[in-house]
Amino acid sequence: MNKRKVYPGYFVLGALIIYLVFMVIPGLIGIGFSFTDWSAYTDELNFVGWENFKTIFSPEENYVKVISNTLVFTFVTTIIKNVFGLLLALLLTKHMRLLNFHRGVMFMPSVLSTLIVGMVFTSILNPAEGLLNVTLRSIGLDALALPWLTSSQYAFGTVMAVDIWKGTGYIMTVLIAGLMSISPTYYEAADIDSANGFQKLRYITLPLLMPTLATTTVMNVIYGLKVFDMIYALTNGGPGKATTEVLYTEVFKRFGTGQYAVGTALSSVMFVFMVIIGIFMIRVMTKDEVVE
Repeated sequence: MNKRKVYPGYFVLGALIIYLVFMVIPGLIGIGFSFTDWSAYTDELNFVGWENFKTIFSPEENYVKVISNTLVFTFVTTIIKNVFGLLLALLLTKHMRLLNFHRGVMFMPSVLSTLIVGMVFTSILNPAEGLLNVTLRSIGLDALALPWLTSSQYAFGTVMAVDIWKGTGYIMTVLIAGLMSISPTYYEAADIDSANGFQKLRYITLPLLMPTLATTTVMNVIYGLKVFDMIYALTNGGPGKATTEVLYTEVFKRFGTGQYAVGTALSSVMFVFMVIIGIFMIRVMTKDEVVE
């Protein structure tokens, strides 16, 4: 195939039609339903304007807390996964024994089922009989044996920590691929100029790795905004009222109780957040990127 040949636009017409039929049109229909009173309790469908969105952002409801939890979860997990993933990637691109074994161990949590991870950690973090607290008590650290998932003070942080543990290995793998794509001639030139390790990281590695970091950031942001299974498996939104509730768990519950219009309105809010934050992150992180 001639890579330089310019093919006519109708070559992509089939894919465009499929995308419109199965992605764009259902999405627009869903947004349209968010302006109605659609529910499981009546066959009538009436236009109510912005009422569902007023309900979502009403101080009397928990939806603002749900949105806040989602944004906090997204911000914290995205930053920490990228930082830890970058540190691991830098470490595991050095020459060491059993390099592939160490990479495999770090990557392994990311291939596990999220629901299985949630069930395992629910058992490990059980305040009375969980492995973590039992171990802490056995070595005399009773003060650190906390109600990790059953206290509103610790539950949300614990959920984020488990998610970071699971997802960091995947980010590490993507960043390793980005690091290995950087030409070694840059580092050879830096050695000639007597640059130290920090200078190489700042002026060579990070600028050339910025497109990959932008990709992992957007991936994490999208994942964080639509997270569901990790929350559902660990706490189901509890303990208490909306302690660890996020947008998708709330959407799930609204549809489960027949409040379809509110559920679609929440989905529409999530979609807007995903688009705005995604575009913002891409523009910010690719503004000063260096192309080899």
